Amino acid sequence: MKKHILTLCGLLCSVLAMGQHTEWRTGVRDTGYNNLSDYRNNVKHYPDIRLVPPQKLPNVQEKIGLIYADAGKRPLHLDAFLPQEKKKKTAAILIVHGGGWRSGDRRQHIPLAQHLAAKGIAAFTVEYRLSSEAFYPAALHDLKAAVRWLKANAKKLNVDTAKIALLGFSAGGQLASLAGVTGGIPKLEGSIGQAGYSSRVNAVIDIDGTLSFIHPESWEAQNTGTVGPSAWWIGYPRTERLDLWAEASPYEYAAQNRTPFLFLNSSVERMHAGRDDFRKKMDSLEVYTELVSFKDSPHSFCLYDPWFDPMLNHIITFLGKVFTTSKS
Repeated sequence: MKKHILTLCGLLCSVLAMGQHTEWRTGVRDTGYNNLSDYRNNVKHYPDIRLVPPQKLPNVQEKIGLIYADAGKRPLHLDAFLPQEKKKKTAAILIVHGGGWRSGDRRQHIPLAQHLAAKGIAAFTVEYRLSSEAFYPAALHDLKAAVRWLKANAKKLNVDTAKIALLGFSAGGQLASLAGVTGGIPKLEGSIGQAGYSSRVNAVIDIDGTLSFIHPESWEAQNTGTVGPSAWWIGYPRTERLDLWAEASPYEYAAQNRTPFLFLNSSVERMHAGRDDFRKKMDSLEVYTELVSFKDSPHSFCLYDPWFDPMLNHIITFLGKVFTTSKS
């Protein structure tokens, strides 16, 4: 009997493995998306926009290229931007870049990290494994390792572990949201990085990152036969392994979520799938959420003036609200 069970388990695993498109995992970094390429695309439609440039700020200490974990002889890096003033422990934000899970890099949000640090909030721009290197859930495991690294080094970095937020843009927003709602779920924790620390965070800031791949509003649900960046990341078309597509959707964990959310959204509605239903569930659980929409703005509004300063102010105000009641 035991032999038959093992055989059935083996067959099931083989069936589940069928269809995973290992050819999508090219091992070659996709460099097609960056701030400059985004600007070239958007300035045609928004001629008055200006990329916010990185700049050395006098009250910000920068530590570039820190290693937060090792993913099988693959070092994972982050950059730290710390307030010079150290009279008390600071709140901290881990910033997750966009790029369709396949492109982009942590330099995307250096200007945001610098300005947050200048306002007294420690900010960290985080590298994670992209889909050309590793399928889901590798990127999720990386971000949780980054959270644990931050907690392990909190004293040295002068960070208050009761005031840690995840912030992400686009694919990074989806990842930040997923990490934020799944803290402590063993199946999704991964084994890399600093052990003995929780991956739970105290707030999430989602900048135009989808909450669901299977919600009726999602692009994927409306284009079931199309293979795109989300499929390349998960490793299967949506017509296969729908369980993984659901597992990777932050919306599916709404019932157990207790983490406050700030949604900073463009006027591109397809990026907001499941958001309103998620907020209704949070309201029923008395979990604080906030929505700020930027009228007539591109998907990547967070990179540009005239939206950058208002966005920064909304982030700081939101954290001021939710961190007054946060607990370690």
